[in-house]
Amino acid sequence: MLRMFQPLEVFIGLRYVRAKRSNHFISFISASSMLGIALGITALITVLSVMNGFQQEVRERILAMTAHATISGVAGRLDDWREVRKAATASAEVVASAPYIRAESMLSAGSATAGTIVQGVLPDEEQSVSDIATKITAGRWDDLQPGRFGIVLGRWLAQRLGVGIGDKVTVLVPQANVTPAGVLPRLKRFDVVAIFESGMYEYDSGLALIHIDDAAKLLQMEGSVSGLRLKLKDLFRAPLIVREIGSELPGAYWVRDWTQEHANFFRAVQIEKTAMFVILMLIVAVAAFNLVSTLVMVVTDKQADIAILRTLGVTPAGIMTIFVVQGTIIGFIGTALGVAGGVALALNVREAVAWLEGLLHIKFLSPEVYPITELPSQLQWGDVWTIAPVAFVLALLATLYPAWRAARTQPAEALRYE
Repeated sequence: MLRMFQPLEVFIGLRYVRAKRSNHFISFISASSMLGIALGITALITVLSVMNGFQQEVRERILAMTAHATISGVAGRLDDWREVRKAATASAEVVASAPYIRAESMLSAGSATAGTIVQGVLPDEEQSVSDIATKITAGRWDDLQPGRFGIVLGRWLAQRLGVGIGDKVTVLVPQANVTPAGVLPRLKRFDVVAIFESGMYEYDSGLALIHIDDAAKLLQMEGSVSGLRLKLKDLFRAPLIVREIGSELPGAYWVRDWTQEHANFFRAVQIEKTAMFVILMLIVAVAAFNLVSTLVMVVTDKQADIAILRTLGVTPAGIMTIFVVQGTIIGFIGTALGVAGGVALALNVREAVAWLEGLLHIKFLSPEVYPITELPSQLQWGDVWTIAPVAFVLALLATLYPAWRAARTQPAEALRYE
């Protein structure tokens, strides 16, 4: 009954795939090729998913400390920031905004010193554009009050200065006061009111936050700010939204989005992802082209069958179809197994790594070294739909030479020694 619904070539090709009395060595090589394709695809999907997970994790940590977009004055000073804020927030794409004052400075406590960025913020409004308040590990964010000259330090910055909650640090800014005694550097003592940990060394070691009113007094910027920080409805459309906002502003300003501020990092990640895709796809290609040796041995083993089929009237194209069908089935099964294994592993990579760590009694991502202690994974189906067809096409291409060689078999030569 099965034969009634299949062309002869397809029927014979399927019989060769599932033949029970075939050469055991050829069957082993065929299974190895199938398994090689499956393992290559599984590794490729899993590695790309882990890279996607790392990219997402780092992006979230960056955006927890930075705004989706910033507007600043051409000279580093925004005097008409209220008008600019009104124009920017008129866009339906802008969810929230907050002013800031930013300056490079030197912090000192006792004999310890550290260069850092001091940023003046409005605590209530800052929470609407970043997640800094949720990153506090010691002290209270609400203690950042105007006139109290409190300061919030990153974890590694506080450790470098050797200070904790309630200790004092001196902030020295690159501006000077002219007094009868001469030109003196401008400095002010601040009380440490909180310590944050974002998980990004760049911020934890080089950022200090103070109230914007205290920053204005220290930097003599009363009535002005360095710029505005914006939170957008869709952060992935930030470049387009920023261009639209820039065209609506009443003047010349610097308008930047988060992708521009960290362009080198995200470009490097994308290059690494592309390189890994190419490298691991070569592994899949090697496994796929193992089908060449498999089918060549099958063709050699089936010389007599091919000769008989030719004498019964099967054309060379029909003979070629038989072996293309066999190779295609092997490639399809290997691809299907690889996709299933890759998706399953990508969705459960944290559990798999945790089990392996427990089995080997080691920690792959030590919290003393890495800010990310669990292996993140984000499966993107677009990667899967790219990998599966490419792997299947490679397997299909690998069948062409052995099938062409089978089609050239001469019946008389094949049956001479039978």
